[in-house]
Order: sequence, then structure tokens, then C-alpha cells
Amino acid sequence: MTTTAAPTPTAPRTGPTWWSVARRPKWVAALALALGVAAAFAALGQWQLERSIESATVIERDTETAVPLVTVAEPQQVMTSDASGRLVTVDGSWQADDEVVVTGRLNNAPGGDGAPGDWVVRHLVTDDGHSLAVVVGFVEPGASIPTLPAGETQLTGRYVPGEAPQVGDFESGARETISVAELVNLWADPQPVYAGYLVDSDPPPGFTAVAAPPPEAEVELNLLNLFYALEWVIFGGFAVYLWWRLVKDEQEKEQAERDADAADPAGLAPAHESPQPAPVD
Repeated sequence: MTTTAAPTPTAPRTGPTWWSVARRPKWVAALALALGVAAAFAALGQWQLERSIESATVIERDTETAVPLVTVAEPQQVMTSDASGRLVTVDGSWQADDEVVVTGRLNNAPGGDGAPGDWVVRHLVTDDGHSLAVVVGFVEPGASIPTLPAGETQLTGRYVPGEAPQVGDFESGARETISVAELVNLWADPQPVYAGYLVDSDPPPGFTAVAAPPPEAEVELNLLNLFYALEWVIFGGFAVYLWWRLVKDEQEKEQAERDADAADPAGLAPAHESPQPAPVD
């Protein structure tokens, strides 16, 4: 009896890796072309970005000509951009015993040394019957408050936005922020209140002036040029992605061909036979 040896199993044929395909000369040349295209698109994007910056519009507004507060702001209303940081004038009367000391401030006025200290905030009721917080000046940490003027007054100062409410422990009486929402709870008889506070340009004797520099000019960029710059960057990235996709397609194609050869190594797959006609008697 003749014994037929079992066929030796054929080892699976592994196809090319993506890196082996990518290192072929034609794909290296294609990568160089894709990088060149991406560099050109990046240069165009940079040019569009520079155009956007060059054509930016500087929004200038007059903040240094003092105007009456009532012409730029209203009590119980959100502060407008036109009012923020503007020099204003206001007439009113000081409310006694409503002073609040705000700690942890710096002496950043011209000639100041940047040392920490306190701000003294007072309650002014304007001639129109509205409440306004006023920073009258800076004192050394823990120093006693100098004698404050009383009665009617005329002030000129910079009107700035109020600060966020204090987060830390304020029950001890220490204040670190100028929050109008908190001040109205401390004042004895608050009236409709302005959202911001005034930094007095002419502090009373015994106080150091608080720095209140003009606001920085706003710059409005050309958004259309910014959009074009972003488009060119996307196009450059797509050029490199397209090269990667083509290499991947080539690798997958060769892998599929090798898999087909491994399934039929001798090419002996039976052809479909045509049906034979039935014999005629």
C-alpha cells in the first residue's frame, strides 16, 4: 500500500509595509512634490496673515477729554465700551461712614514703588440721586484713613469697570476687590448704582493717587484675510495627506494581489465548464 505524504503547508506571504512602499523612488519624488506644494501654500497663508495685520483697523476713541458721567453711562445698566476707561466729571455729595478699605493693592502710580497697600473707596450720591463708588486714593498697608472731606464735591476721574465679587473669606471684614454688587450691601442707603467705579484724579491730602492709565486702543483685524490664511494652511495639509493616501492605496493594492496569489499559488483554479448539449437519439 502506497502512502501519500501530506502536502507541506505554504507559509503565508506577507505583503509590503507602508514604509517600504513610501521609500520607493517614485513615492519619495511625490513626497518632495507634496512638500513643495505645502510650502507654497504656507507662504500664501503667511502673506494673507500679514495682509490681515497690515489692514487691521485701529479703533480710536477719545478717552482723555472729560465729559459728564451722565452722557456716557446710566445707573443699573451694563457699562458700554464707550464709557469704559473714559475720563468723566461728576457732581455729588459724600455719604459719611460708607468708606470701605480694599487691601492687597499696589502703588503703581507714576513715581510709585509698586509696594502693596490699601485703596479707600467712598460712596458718592450724584446730584441726580445715583450711587457711585469712588476710589479716592492709596494708603500704606494698615494705615489709618486720613481725614476725608464731607459734603458736596465735584470730581474728575477715570470711570472703569467694577471687579468680580470676592471669592475668599470676607466675613472677617477684609476686602480685596471693588465689587459694586457687594458695596451696595455695605452702604447705609444705596441708590440706583452705576456698574463701574471712579478713580479720583485729585486725591485728598494724605492719599497717594491711584494709577488709572488710558485704555489700550482696540485693533480690529481683517477677518476675510484671516480666513484665506487658514484656507491655505488647510490646502497645504491636504497635499501631504493626499501623498499619504496614494501610498496607502498602493500598499493595499499589492497586499491584495499577494493574498490572491497565496490563495491560488499555481493558478489552477478550475474554470467554469460550459454545459454540454444533451445527446440526440
